[in-house]
Amino acid sequence: MRRNKLLACLMAGTMAVSITACSGNANSDATTTPTTSEAVTTQAVTTQGESQETTTQTPQEQKSEASVDFEDGQMGFVQAYNAPANAADVELSITDFDGSKALAVKNLTGKVPFVGIDVSSLCGASVADVAAVSMKLGVSYEDGSFSACAGKITTWTGTDLVQTGYDWAVYMESKNPKVATVDVSGVPFTADANNIIVLSLETDNGLDAGHGNATLYVDDITFYDKSGNVLTADKTVAFAEPAGYSSSGRDSSNLFAVKGAVNFEGFATSADAWAQDGFDMPQEVIDALVPGSVVEIEYKSETGNMWLVMPDAEKGWMRVGQAGTEDPAYINNSGNIAQITYEQLAALCGDDVSTWGARMQCESDSAWEVFSVKVGQQAKNMAVLNGVDFAGFATKADAWAQDGFDMPQEIIDALVPGSVVEITYSSETGNMWLVMPDAANGWMRVGQAGTEDPAVCDGQKCYVTYEQLAALCGDDASTWGARMQCESDSAWEVYSVKVGTAAEFAPLNKLVKFEGFETSADAWTQNGFDMPQEIIDALVPGAVVTIRYSSDTGNVWIVMPDAANGWMRVGQAGTEDPALCNGTYAQITYEQLAALCGDDVSTWGARMQCESDSAWEVYGVWVSAPVTSAE
Repeated sequence: MRRNKLLACLMAGTMAVSITACSGNANSDATTTPTTSEAVTTQAVTTQGESQETTTQTPQEQKSEASVDFEDGQMGFVQAYNAPANAADVELSITDFDGSKALAVKNLTGKVPFVGIDVSSLCGASVADVAAVSMKLGVSYEDGSFSACAGKITTWTGTDLVQTGYDWAVYMESKNPKVATVDVSGVPFTADANNIIVLSLETDNGLDAGHGNATLYVDDITFYDKSGNVLTADKTVAFAEPAGYSSSGRDSSNLFAVKGAVNFEGFATSADAWAQDGFDMPQEVIDALVPGSVVEIEYKSETGNMWLVMPDAEKGWMRVGQAGTEDPAYINNSGNIAQITYEQLAALCGDDVSTWGARMQCESDSAWEVFSVKVGQQAKNMAVLNGVDFAGFATKADAWAQDGFDMPQEIIDALVPGSVVEITYSSETGNMWLVMPDAANGWMRVGQAGTEDPAVCDGQKCYVTYEQLAALCGDDASTWGARMQCESDSAWEVYSVKVGTAAEFAPLNKLVKFEGFETSADAWTQNGFDMPQEIIDALVPGAVVTIRYSSDTGNVWIVMPDAANGWMRVGQAGTEDPALCNGTYAQITYEQLAALCGDDVSTWGARMQCESDSAWEVYGVWVSAPVTSAE
């Protein structure tokens, strides 16, 4: 077995393969090691669309076995990557494959499996010496068949975590597994920057052939320096997540919540930059396109942009929500969900949906892929201020089964006009609502999916307002009964419940990014940067400052240290006018800033800082003028 391992590493030693993000090939079939140094030119395309040409020296000779061979069963340095909209749920394990131990990535849901490999932790201080990486990749199916598969090896490098993709493929059963080798010297890893590799399997021909989902196997990961020496890896390390890696579910930043959504069945397609593709609208989608509705697109694109094209509208061929126009689409900060309102469509195509034509298409200014489209009613993207925890509310049940608990007095006291119940949950359908089984008005489902007034649910958080409860149970909360229960139309689990003042994250579609605003500090320590002119210009009445962050308490706010009115905390937690925070995003309005710093932005000082009452980190800051969402 050790001899086989050494042979595989020797095969991976050649670097005479050109890899590109769009059309390159990360596969190497070499069986001999070059005897002379060969310069290899590699072209890679980053997510910013930049072409980089680099030259490095081909590894000359294997000095040892692979840096990681999985024979010891260690896999703490790998972790599933679930942030992309098309990410599959995966099961990771160490298993036998091709005569040795390998990492198995089992696809559980049929989407794209992604797995991260923590290069920074594995290599430590030596990570900056990594000039090339090789790994043995293979696939299998439960029925024992073979089908060609392909995907990406994507490096996250530098302090900015620039993503650079390299193609890999296994085309032939006789060459399964296959060694993939990538030259990373042009976009090198950086020490102390949480640099990683994300491996994906994006083309699975076995799925169309009826073989089910492929399981991906990874073995013999080898890190080379520029001289071809194999670098040692510490396989006992744990995966350290870089910023933006984790997904706690749907990223709803900048977006409307959506109620009563109708899926546009079969809307999954892709195209190159400035190429349109789509489908004829079924009647249920046409019927859903009414005032106050919104079209929601889950997608990926190299620029993060996405919009609609209505090619057959009576008013002419129309791009709706195009990036860079006066009225672009609403796009979350992850760049994977776009929304276009009925009002945006009507502004270009007219108020009569029957004149919009039969087809709806998508388009971007870069290569793109759309995974789903749906149409529903705009709703408030809700949050809770000054929330009171319903202690001990954690339970689960099957479809149409209710479970819950007696309400403690602090929850009853919190149920006042303008309040909202927030449920953190999961369910197979994504639906959730409340049941008040002992209400004087009778046994009541409140916010039930499919009714005229459903709860606002995104698959992770569910919101039922006091007003929804009062509409069915009466205005006097003392008549609602002692118990509060949860229910869904599928198997469900609730992790927590809280009640607090209802607040709304503003939907935004004209964001100006505060470039370079990434920093961190300890509790009660401020840090930030001088405001560039474009940020100062964006700070006008009605504007909103959005902060993407993490903190131990879930709080963050702004400090204006140089304001003419004095050193100012704006939106501080625990004050009468706190920032709107959900643990991932925070919003602070121009009006909150002006209330403390004055109406004249020129008197606010040059610097904007962040702060929290716990250790905190900020990943991005944006300023935008909001719109008013639907009630």
